[in-house]
Amino acid sequence: MTSPDRLLAAYDDQLRTDAETPSAVSVIRHGPLRLITFPGGRGFVTYRDLGGADASTIRQLVGDALAHYRADADINRVEWKTRGHDHAPGLHEALLENGFDRGETESIMIGEAQALATDVALPDGVALRRVVEGADVRAMCAMQDEVFGDDLGMQMVEALMRRLSFGDGMELWVAEAEGRVISAGRLEPVKGTEFAGIWGGATREEWRGRGIYRALTAARASSALAHGKRLINSDSTEYSRPILERSGLVKVSTTTPYMWRR
Repeated sequence: MTSPDRLLAAYDDQLRTDAETPSAVSVIRHGPLRLITFPGGRGFVTYRDLGGADASTIRQLVGDALAHYRADADINRVEWKTRGHDHAPGLHEALLENGFDRGETESIMIGEAQALATDVALPDGVALRRVVEGADVRAMCAMQDEVFGDDLGMQMVEALMRRLSFGDGMELWVAEAEGRVISAGRLEPVKGTEFAGIWGGATREEWRGRGIYRALTAARASSALAHGKRLINSDSTEYSRPILERSGLVKVSTTTPYMWRR
């Protein structure tokens, strides 16, 4: 399974299901949509496809989904996850009309885990390890917030600690130098599929271009193989996409988030 078309078919068939949202508090079905609620007041809209809906029907679906979340006072933000290969006439316009803001488009990358699980030399003084303790997770999240320009703070720490308590295979990996987290990412083996996702990859700017992200990716790919997963998927920025391509992953489509905030 090496052609982009076959990899994309595997992605759609295996990942665009409840496997996509393992830590959901609730999942409501509305037509083709899955309306997800996560801890911390976060809504998330996803689907396998839109069932051939026309622009008028899609406009109604967007309005219905937003009404669902507006009715829950605890929801403070909603992400609608779009994919570039979907047939979705008028979706972009309907989302903007309903107050969603378009985020940055990323590449959906897929490939063989074995292609990434290679030995990568690290700079002197840099070491990789898995983290599970609260203090380590806080340090990891603080670094990611700094790199991404976010301010998720304890909200993300609590969400990750909750996931770790499930024992569902999610792993958090960091690279450290002189006791300081300089790069990080997580691995998410997806139950009932061939896939493991690699997410949240971030490296401090002064440490980039030295093989640390590749080493962190290789470590996670090796762990994915140990979990019995053959395929790796990632939504990649233009920084990480070339690194993954050099390791044998291919771009099969794009994904663009649209965000609504109360």
